Formats: sequence, structure tokens, C-alpha cells
Amino acid sequence: MENTEILAIFDKEVRRECERTHKRRQVLPQLVRYTPVDGGSGGSFISWSDLTADSADVAIQSQIDTFRELNTDFEWIYYSYDLPTDLPRRLLTHGFTVKEPLALMVADIDDLPEEYWTRDVSIVQRITTPDGVDEIMRMQREVWSEDMSGLARGMKIDLEHQAANLSVFAIWQDGRVVSAAWTRFLFSTSFATLSGGSTLKAYRHRGFYTTLLAARAREASQCGFRFLQVNASPDSQPILAKHGFRCLAYSTAYKWKPKMPRE
Repeated sequence: MENTEILAIFDKEVRRECERTHKRRQVLPQLVRYTPVDGGSGGSFISWSDLTADSADVAIQSQIDTFRELNTDFEWIYYSYDLPTDLPRRLLTHGFTVKEPLALMVADIDDLPEEYWTRDVSIVQRITTPDGVDEIMRMQREVWSEDMSGLARGMKIDLEHQAANLSVFAIWQDGRVVSAAWTRFLFSTSFATLSGGSTLKAYRHRGFYTTLLAARAREASQCGFRFLQVNASPDSQPILAKHGFRCLAYSTAYKWKPKMPRE
């Protein structure tokens, strides 16, 4: 299948039609927006837009007005093929801040290397408990030096209430988690989204990244998914490319926050 064909499926199923846990999908003129089901603050984003040079600024301002009224932030997820071509500049002009671009890496499960189906994955353990999540976040904090409390909280909630939509895996060495990754199953689509894939520095170059990929690919195949998708950092992109993942585009999150009220 050509890259353009896969990208068209991704656009339709993931960006426009996907039903997501804890999110309400809102189909608006020229864009699709997701907001929290519980009405809480944060976590809202624009997943898809179909704008022109004439309509873009009006659409952007309309979303800003909506979230300003709600006094909460949101993200506009821009893909490198979105129109108009100067949409990133327009978002910055409207006060958005930009995050690091990520590569949209996709693999057809049927095209994955034979090693994925023969590799020994017995060291991979499934994580289902809050304590297990905490052990993963301990490792993640050491790797990334970031606050992982929000990720941990959401993962624990999903494992308790939406376990079918999330699989979490870890590799233990010397009494602790040294590598971990997880899969979010977008059951209304053909795509399983892979995340994580972090390993403590002292335990790298032992094949853990590939082992976790293989374990997750097998499960996704058993669940009937056709594609694996990763929003890959610059470090992960070349590794995934060696495993048969194709770079279809780049995505960039542009974030808007309401100004703090004056005291």
C-alpha cells in the first residue's frame, strides 16, 4: 500500500472519526475537536482541520474565543500536509506556543520483520496494577527528568476502567523496571498507537526496545489491528525506520493558554 493511501486512512479514521476514551468528539465546520467528557480543564485538542487562507484566521479565533470563555488551554495538532501551508505561522501569531515536531511513523503489521514473530519476549511482563505503574513512572522520571504524575494518573484510571483500551508492558532487571512501553488500542480504527519505549541508560543496547515492540505487535495483530502508529521523537524515528515503519508526515502540537486574570 502506498504512503498516500495509508495517510488517507489515518486521516479519516484517527483524525476525524476516532472515538476516544474520556473524550467527546465534536465535528464542527472545517475541523474536529476533542474535549474531556467530564468537562474538566485541559486535554482538549483540535485533531483535524480543512482550512483555506481565507477561513483559517476566523477558525483559529473562534476556537480561542471558545476556550477563553472556558478559561482552559487546548492544543491544535498540525500535520505537515495540512492547509493552508502557513497555518503554523498563523497559530503563532494568535498566541500559540509550539512543541517539538514528532514523526508520524506507521507500519503495516503484515510487513513487519519476521523477527517480530519469532523473538523471545518472555522477559516482558504485563502491568495491571497501580504499583506497577508507579514503578514505570519512577523509571520514566529518571530517563526524561519530567513530572509524570499526570501520565501516571491517567494510566491508572484507564487500567481500572478501560483496561481493554490499554496494554502496559515492562522489563524488570535487578529488582526494578528498566524498560517499559504501552499500547493504546483505537478500536474504532485500524490503528494501535504505541507509546513509551524508554529504557534506563545503564540497560540500553540489550534489545529491550525491540523486544517490547515485538510483544506489542503480536498483541495488536491478535486483536485484529492492521497498522501500528508511533508519534516518534528524533531519537526514536531512525530506530523505527529500521524496523519497517514509514514516516508519513510530521505532527506538531501548538498550545494555547488563557492569560492569567489580573489581580
